[in-house]
Amino acid sequence: MESADIGLIGLAVMGENLVLNMESKGFRVAVYNRTTSKVDAFIHGRGAGKKITGCLDLASLADALKRPRKVMIMVKAGEAVDSTIEQLLKVLGPGDIIIDGGNSNYLDTIRRTAYVESKGLLYIGTGVSGGEEGALTGPSIMPGGSPAAWPLVKPILQAIAAKVEGGAPCCDWVGENGAGHFVKMVHNGIEYGDMELICETYDIMKNILGLSYDEMRDVFDEWNRGELNSYLIEITRDILGYKDADGSPLAEKILDTAGQKGTGKWTGIAALEFGVPLTLIGEAVFSRCLSAAKNERVRASKVFSGPKITNPADIKAFIKDLEKALYAAKVVSYAQGYLLMREAAREYKWTLNNGGIALMWRGGCIIRSVFLGKIKEAFDKKPDLENLLLDPFFTAIIEDAQASWRRVAAAAIQNGITAPALLSALAYFDGYRSERLPANLLQAQRDYFGAHTYERVDKNRGDFFHTNWTGRGGDTSASIYTV
Repeated sequence: MESADIGLIGLAVMGENLVLNMESKGFRVAVYNRTTSKVDAFIHGRGAGKKITGCLDLASLADALKRPRKVMIMVKAGEAVDSTIEQLLKVLGPGDIIIDGGNSNYLDTIRRTAYVESKGLLYIGTGVSGGEEGALTGPSIMPGGSPAAWPLVKPILQAIAAKVEGGAPCCDWVGENGAGHFVKMVHNGIEYGDMELICETYDIMKNILGLSYDEMRDVFDEWNRGELNSYLIEITRDILGYKDADGSPLAEKILDTAGQKGTGKWTGIAALEFGVPLTLIGEAVFSRCLSAAKNERVRASKVFSGPKITNPADIKAFIKDLEKALYAAKVVSYAQGYLLMREAAREYKWTLNNGGIALMWRGGCIIRSVFLGKIKEAFDKKPDLENLLLDPFFTAIIEDAQASWRRVAAAAIQNGITAPALLSALAYFDGYRSERLPANLLQAQRDYFGAHTYERVDKNRGDFFHTNWTGRGGDTSASIYTV
């Protein structure tokens, strides 16, 4: 039998669809699953009559592959990945390549890359975004790890990736060790933010404007033909228009408790580690946590009351305000995400192509949108752009949206409608545009109770001072350090 171009372990829906995608692009694929009955079911089901080789153990999988052998792992993140790597090291050899295509933590990928390389093999940790449909028809793929592995897997990964204008693949090399999974983690964090912003907008439409589901569906349909055109706006339109068997909106019958798999939380943890104000994504994660406290919220709703809803006088004008507020907050979310990637790149000495990352997100993935083309243009013009908000295109958007954004924020607060992502994005913007923040008082407080010192505006940066605020503290100050 002809040797396979690549092997894949893990025949859940994503794994199956990636195999079918690879086979449709002319590659022969060898497959293995720990539950071997899934191999038979796939080979005689969706994979019947295709260039797919079923293997009932890892030794057979290794024997079925062309050298250097390439094996992609599509198993649950965590211990399952480590276990699979250990098993593969027994059947693979020097120069062979292991590819982790799951949602692994980037710190695990850094560790695994070093470990696999120490055994003489090459390792890639790659984000794969686009869900089941993307895996089958063309996902966004974000590979990082052993640089020597990239030329060997590039033809396959770029062939199966989504394509945008001019046939450019939504897949390119991101950087060494954990860079690929870090970028995918930030992608997922931004996805959390986008989804929360849309949900807050829906909540305002429903509870302040009193729009029906069909009316909201029409608004999102209109937005999807403009600047907000994106996959998430598109599916929101479809969801709002979907009727249950009795003809009522299905979305209204879905329990309001959101799940999460952890990548948004990891993004927030990384932001705290690197000292990046990733406020919007943090609020999106916390909103899911709050939604999970359903029973407690129901009890609280019987105890507390909110303000009486006051509808805006001009509904159409307010919908336009909502559109601008959503767009402006979305810009802030991406700006914060890129700041986090910049700090990680400094820490780990990755050379990230920011414009290239926007291109990888331009198609195939959950956050794909027309908007990402403008981000690519911004970084193409100025690769060392400090903050996306400072690009003239995005500066103009924020300036144009300010009044609308504030009206929406005020309406949400006055009507008691929770909108933490919209409001935190506005708070970040107001902080970012402020030449002077009240942190001078904070530093004075720290020096008062802990002798932590402060800098002065009338002295050189880097010179630190301590004041004996009470007359009892003496002149000894704490050492200067930043956690």
